[in-house]
Amino acid sequence: MPDAHQLLLFIAAGWLLNLTPGPDVLFIVTTSLRSGAKAGIVAGLGITAGCFVHVIAAALGVSALLAASATAFAALKWLGAAYLLWMGFKLLLARQPRELHDLQALAEARPPVPLRAVFLGGFWTNVLNPKVAIFFLAFVPQFIAPDTSDKAGVFLLLGTLFNINSVPVNSGWALAAAWMARREAVQRGMRWLDRAAGVMFVAFGLRLALADNPTH
Repeated sequence: MPDAHQLLLFIAAGWLLNLTPGPDVLFIVTTSLRSGAKAGIVAGLGITAGCFVHVIAAALGVSALLAASATAFAALKWLGAAYLLWMGFKLLLARQPRELHDLQALAEARPPVPLRAVFLGGFWTNVLNPKVAIFFLAFVPQFIAPDTSDKAGVFLLLGTLFNINSVPVNSGWALAAAWMARREAVQRGMRWLDRAAGVMFVAFGLRLALADNPTH
């Protein structure tokens, strides 16, 4: 294991990275704005579960395969891009209430969002992004000493620590977004927030679709 200084540096770097807006944060915030804090926290837990898939894959060498194989990287890249584009267009084409009372009536009439669907949405948002796999492969080994005997085991421990530390950050995003959603000004602008989120998801999808294999 890294020494105390390296471990603290790893934790601090992980928190900063989790605070950086990206598709995961956008999914959490969008879910909380539309469905409340509980749904947003569940979305964050789904994203964390997806991160565990990447950590285990990286420890087993699957991420190295993605980094080395243009075909494997491209296949996962296009799946992830298609999923982000689908989410973006879904938000862009959603019914947009024009008045605050319309928004409130829509919220009251809308059936509760199944938390299982929210969890799986966060999970697939993360799993289908090969750049997350490459990130773990590039980031975590920097904190593993070259003379470590069980590198895969230490990788799993550090990856687990990174994912556990992401839970309070993701939950913070969810709670902040849910608090914002209760403000009247935010409610009045919800249709524009949906459209902005849709545009951002489409942009993330296009960015992922145009991403090069890391070996190129």
